[in-house]
Amino acid sequence: MLSTFMRCTLEQLNVKTTLGQGYLRRFYHMSPSSGPQPRNRRATTTSALGEKIREMQGFFSLKQTGRLDLQTLSVMRKHRCGVPDMENYSFYPDQIKWKNSTITYRIDQYTPDLTQEEVDTSFRLALKIWSDAAPLKFIKVNHDKADIILSFAKKTHGDFFPFDGPKGVLAHAFAPGEDMGGDVHFDEDEIWTMGHSKLGYNLFTVAAHELGHSLGLSHSKDPSSLMYPNYNYYIGAQYTLPQDDALGIQALYGKKQDPPNLPKKCDPNFSVDAVAVFGKEIMFFKNRFETERCFKEPLDLNYSPASKLSHFMQETLKAQWHLAVLVVCFHRVPDAVKVPCVSGPKYWVVRQLKMKSHFGSIYDYGFPARVRNIDAAVHISEYGKTFFFIGHDYYRYDEHRRRMDPGFPRNIQTDWPGIGRSVDAAFELQGTIYLFSGTKAYNYDYRQNQVLNRLLANAWLDC
Repeated sequence: MLSTFMRCTLEQLNVKTTLGQGYLRRFYHMSPSSGPQPRNRRATTTSALGEKIREMQGFFSLKQTGRLDLQTLSVMRKHRCGVPDMENYSFYPDQIKWKNSTITYRIDQYTPDLTQEEVDTSFRLALKIWSDAAPLKFIKVNHDKADIILSFAKKTHGDFFPFDGPKGVLAHAFAPGEDMGGDVHFDEDEIWTMGHSKLGYNLFTVAAHELGHSLGLSHSKDPSSLMYPNYNYYIGAQYTLPQDDALGIQALYGKKQDPPNLPKKCDPNFSVDAVAVFGKEIMFFKNRFETERCFKEPLDLNYSPASKLSHFMQETLKAQWHLAVLVVCFHRVPDAVKVPCVSGPKYWVVRQLKMKSHFGSIYDYGFPARVRNIDAAVHISEYGKTFFFIGHDYYRYDEHRRRMDPGFPRNIQTDWPGIGRSVDAAFELQGTIYLFSGTKAYNYDYRQNQVLNRLLANAWLDC
């Protein structure tokens, strides 16, 4: 009869063996024993098990003992991704990638642990770290067919890779391809969080890793890599893709090209394409190199021409800025900026940043057909007039009568003495107008019809 000590020892050994064999079958392609076995079956099984243990130990940079020692079992118990570590048993038989650089994704099933907005934000940030490193663009769709489908599910969920309940495997993903290719599944038995919690797992962290698989990457042996199989917590808004992962994604899709050489904000030849006052912010647009750029900071109502340079969010007006011939901003209605865009004679109404805008035709204002673009526009609420600058001329629009004033266009140099032949941008502030022409800006008193002072066009940009 076995002693209690021996029974406990055998039970512990069986638990360790079961854990080890299950782990190696799932992540290292160790085949389960089946069918008739030779007399030396135990020796053969032990040899095969030891070989797979050493393979796993080598991947995690452990001492390759070939035994289920404490350090090896400790790694096996860590919470991790469900994608196998060895490429010959991964979801990736070959190194494959998406054929297009624009990839669509859809969230098919949300988790009740977080709000839909929190889930959307986590996935958006997770995708952004990859598009920051490679020339990839991700577009979220709601109902259409998508390249990548993200969902939360429990246990058996239709892909032959059932989840194991709380902890253990957190999620898995499939390589780029048709049908289930690219899809990501998250274990709904886990507790998903936005921050760091001992009770749950950060959704951004897991999603960013799994989306690496969706793009074609396998696991990395580097513990500092995002594609390391075991779970590590990262802060989404502050996370930068490690070099190992950046090199991996760039090997598949190429390196993201740097934007064209934009002029330095303090260059003496610096000029602006448009300026807009939006609430308590002033925005300077520079868009001659087919890229979105805006200098945007809180506006000092006492007028101090010193603000820092920052990047205007690309999502605000999306592709409306990308051709860069003319951009015009002017105030006309409360809390809205109208922006005649460069893709034809249109203007865009922006009521709230990052929200959808709508457009109209500049011919609604009574411009003749020969006018194709507007250089600058400024609204003077005191007079109910909007001035449009086009080449060497300007028009004046009556907002109350909703029509162009008679006798226009008129010559800029004649009626606006001291500001040059043309106007690139304009805005009104505290009873005066700022007019930009080339590298100069003019503070103009429209009541006295005279220039009050002259500035460099980049005077607001901390130069």
